[in-house]
Amino acid sequence: MSDLGARQQALVAALVAGGELPEGFDPAAVHATKAALRRKRAGEVARAWPFLAASYGADWTPAFAAWAADRPPNGSLRDGWDFARAAGSALPALAREELAAREAAYRYDGESAPVPRRRGLLARLRRR
Repeated sequence: MSDLGARQQALVAALVAGGELPEGFDPAAVHATKAALRRKRAGEVARAWPFLAASYGADWTPAFAAWAADRPPNGSLRDGWDFARAAGSALPALAREELAAREAAYRYDGESAPVPRRRGLLARLRRR
């Protein structure tokens, strides 16, 4: 990997995954960019998980941003799912309902992308 490639990789890690700030970058500018990216990511997750975000109210963005600080993005569906699971019993009731609905509709092991559950099989079993 070239020096430029390594520096770019280190900058991306610093911006979205809690990596160390590489040499030669303005810390204030990187900090401002990190905050903006976390707000954007929180907004994307809120669109995918509206009840989760609404249950936190004005605390949604700071709570999600704190959780996401050292985690690379995995897409809004997975990020919301991981955030909700991490909250455990502290998860507000409305968010627990949304998580339960997702758990019923998809299989998600926390590692790979969620996969829809087979609804056809359930329908065939109900007709018997």
